[in-house]
Amino acid sequence: MANKQVGIFVGSLRKESFNRKIANYLVSSSPEGFEMKILEIGQLPFYNEDLDNGNPPKEFVDFRDAVKGLDAVLFITPEYNRSIPAVLKNAIDVASRPYGKNMWDGKPGAVISSSIGAIGGFGANHILRQSLVFINVLAMAQPEAYIGNVAKNFDDSGKLTNEDCQKFLDAFMKAFHNWIEKI
Repeated sequence: MANKQVGIFVGSLRKESFNRKIANYLVSSSPEGFEMKILEIGQLPFYNEDLDNGNPPKEFVDFRDAVKGLDAVLFITPEYNRSIPAVLKNAIDVASRPYGKNMWDGKPGAVISSSIGAIGGFGANHILRQSLVFINVLAMAQPEAYIGNVAKNFDDSGKLTNEDCQKFLDAFMKAFHNWIEKI
């Protein structure tokens, strides 16, 4: 059986993003049966319906094609002002438009949020889930993933060194794998 294609969408564009470090760990420790890849979102122009009338930007077309080819989606997001970063919301909008051509439709998904504070991006996690309901991403309900005090989990080279966090993420991915298989 072919590997499931899982796209990872990282909500932070920062060079030393903790969310990207989490994504890199997940890609490097992909469970058997998964082919995980990070899909870049920083290059996407802001969604504007006027751009979609007739000749959409190449970035829109390429991104939509990439999302369409996925079996499942994983969002890893920081929390900005109790919400999700604009770049992540823009990626959701680009691949859900134009109306009637939602590339996210029916895909199993999951959310991991993180923050340098103790709450672990709780607000961003739940706001993102609201958008996922509307675009019909079938988001895994349990286990939830909030990674608080995220900076303490990595060494200076960006490697995830906290064994408890590794075990948590590995268990989360096993549950996500099972979720994908159910859907």
